[in-house]
Amino acid sequence: MPVPSSPSASALFLREDEIRHGVELLFFGYTRLTKSIDDQLAVQGLGRAHHRALYFIARNPDLTVSQLLRALAITKQSLGRVLTELQRRDLIETRSGETDRRQKLLRLTAAGAALESELFDALRSRLSQAYRRAGQESVTGFWRVLEGLVPDADRALLAELGSERRPG
Repeated sequence: MPVPSSPSASALFLREDEIRHGVELLFFGYTRLTKSIDDQLAVQGLGRAHHRALYFIARNPDLTVSQLLRALAITKQSLGRVLTELQRRDLIETRSGETDRRQKLLRLTAAGAALESELFDALRSRLSQAYRRAGQESVTGFWRVLEGLVPDADRALLAELGSERRPG
């Protein structure tokens, strides 16, 4: 069942006012979604970049630093600060690659897995509620729109990180 307060897109959905409406919904939705975990992160003295790193490492044990760098689309220096802080807090661990010893593989520690799970539970709660209100067809449409925002050059990275997995 569609959300009653959300009007249907018009047949002229490519007009500027329709696109601006979509941008506003993305801004508001993302801000409200991440607000559900910002307070938890602040208590830990962490930010959203730390959360994104924890998330991708949780989804992909033995993720390489270079894969994480590409996924987060941040500078090497910024990622270095994030990983150093996560390691200092015993939330992640690194080990050398099996075939290339220079490669750093990332994993969550038990404490890191517990924190990531707690943060994900808050996100899951908000998204589940929104998904239920929108209905299956709308969720599929939403996923297609978001996938359409991913540049072709990054689609291989999505598949590599397992983001192309479909539930069920």
